[in-house]
Amino acid sequence: MAKHHFHLKASWPGLRNGVGQIEAGNLKTEVSIPPEMNGPGVGTNPDEMLLGAASTCYIITLAAMLEVSKLDKESLTLESEGIVDVTRGILTYKAIIHRPTIILKTDASDRDITLAQKLAVKAETSCMISRALQGNVDIQLEATIKKASE
Repeated sequence: MAKHHFHLKASWPGLRNGVGQIEAGNLKTEVSIPPEMNGPGVGTNPDEMLLGAASTCYIITLAAMLEVSKLDKESLTLESEGIVDVTRGILTYKAIIHRPTIILKTDASDRDITLAQKLAVKAETSCMISRALQGNVDIQLEATIKKASE
């Protein structure tokens, strides 16, 4: 069994509303609490990073599945939304909603459209980040599949 190890270094010189730094491979950025949570909003934050991990894992998984299925596309884009609930001062990452748009070639068949929809759903359950969040964060999918305009 192969195991891949990923490492991150972090420093946090200040207090709650300070600004820290993280570095992991090609990722090097400042981090702080977002302004929505009364923080300074410098760099990125854990909420955006969790959303980014889930979104990039999903779109990469979907692209790989489209390739393996030999389903030609014009474009593949994704918009994702993370929802954090604050109840009695307790923050809970409640949901992530992925909204992929798959634009197939103009000659795509109805079967191709159906396959793209199935792959959009399957990619969500196959993505390792989604699997890691399963049971903790509600992950929803609102896929748009259409043919390119002629």
